[in-house]
Amino acid sequence: MYDCAIVGAGAAGLSAAIYAARLGLKTIVFEKQFPGGQLLLTEEIENYPGFIKVSGSKIAQIMAEQAKLAGAQINTLEEVEKIEKNGHIIKITTSNGQYESLSLIITAGMTHRKLSVKGEDEFLGRGVSYCALCDGAFFKGKVIAVVGGGNSALQETTYLANIVSKVYLIHRRDQFRAFKYLQDRVFNLKNVEIIWNTIVQEIKGSNKVEKLVLKNLKNNQVYELEVDGLFIFIGFETKTDIYKDFVELDEYGFIKTDHHMKTKTEGIFAAGDIRSGSEKQLVTSASDGAIAAIRAFEYVKNLKEISEGIHIQR
Repeated sequence: MYDCAIVGAGAAGLSAAIYAARLGLKTIVFEKQFPGGQLLLTEEIENYPGFIKVSGSKIAQIMAEQAKLAGAQINTLEEVEKIEKNGHIIKITTSNGQYESLSLIITAGMTHRKLSVKGEDEFLGRGVSYCALCDGAFFKGKVIAVVGGGNSALQETTYLANIVSKVYLIHRRDQFRAFKYLQDRVFNLKNVEIIWNTIVQEIKGSNKVEKLVLKNLKNNQVYELEVDGLFIFIGFETKTDIYKDFVELDEYGFIKTDHHMKTKTEGIFAAGDIRSGSEKQLVTSASDGAIAAIRAFEYVKNLKEISEGIHIQR
């Protein structure tokens, strides 16, 4: 039996783990991959207080170490598959077993949105990637394409341009949604060619990516573009199906909370990118996690006082 179970070891989850453990809660964190979440996909962070410039992986490493030193247990490569609630007990079924906890903090973040075109799944790991930091080195000196027009797409384009010989940046509109400073960086890169008003219809190749079938949305022209790889950054999706009986979701599938990170179910909290209204920033995710842990501590403390017959009126 744990006092606090946390789903996801990104910025919000690790922050929650640090606070929960330091407050004396017996804390466990479930992470289906490795600690860090989206931090592991970010090469450089320049806007996190206390660090002028730092890699996302370094921040993740530090936060995970802090959580462990505080006493939190971090179970990696263990995915949460089912949640049940019986009275005050939350039963958690994972890919490795079953656990019980008095409180639950959902910080599962988001997953990469797919193009959903022919060849995307077939060539995943063979030219198709959703992580420039993970796979960029495999394309040194080669020609690649990036799809997207938001902050992530332009950040990753800047990173990849330092590794590959040429980047085709494909965007379905005629202007980017990204921050201006990111746009300025990309516009100044000599080996980046922007293809506006265009979508990817198909990914072709034999054993690896060799060509993209593109369609211009202005004139409906369909043509092929030879590339060695395709990096897709068109946003994220949430995976909240297993929580839907206990939380309220907004129209995009994000979990609704109040400003205390409380969901509609007592003892269940949500924090970070998975929360409706989140700013999707490292500093706000860390803040969400801390708030959720403090409220979880108050909830668990009250439960234990009641069970011991020492109910303190608030």
